[in-house]
Amino acid sequence: MQFPDQLLYTKEHEWIRVEGNTATVGITDFAQSELGDLVYVEIETVGETLSKDEIFGTVEAVKTTSDLFMPVSGKVLEFNPALDEKEGNDPTLINSDPYGAGWLIKIELTDSSELSGLMKSDEYKSMIGK
Repeated sequence: MQFPDQLLYTKEHEWIRVEGNTATVGITDFAQSELGDLVYVEIETVGETLSKDEIFGTVEAVKTTSDLFMPVSGKVLEFNPALDEKEGNDPTLINSDPYGAGWLIKIELTDSSELSGLMKSDEYKSMIGK
């Protein structure tokens, strides 16, 4: 199981990679392994500005559906087109490459001070008992 050091993590198992005033968000390797094979991703918040902890979408696995929470406040700029089943693409990329090709959204940060409330990789590993 991977926990890249350059990412920040939430208690709800999202990760965020910050690059300037934009960030990429996904779910952790731990989260995808707990959910199992993902069959559908629904994100209808592109263009919306959401607050930290607001729901930005859902992921659906064979046996369950899980909400996705904003790690920080921001404007949703993009949904990963490689995951969009409507376009004939593959949501299982989240299972095979959660920190790379399986990213979920890109956001424009509206309050970068919220980043300080997120966990570093060692804190996240400790939280999940790894």
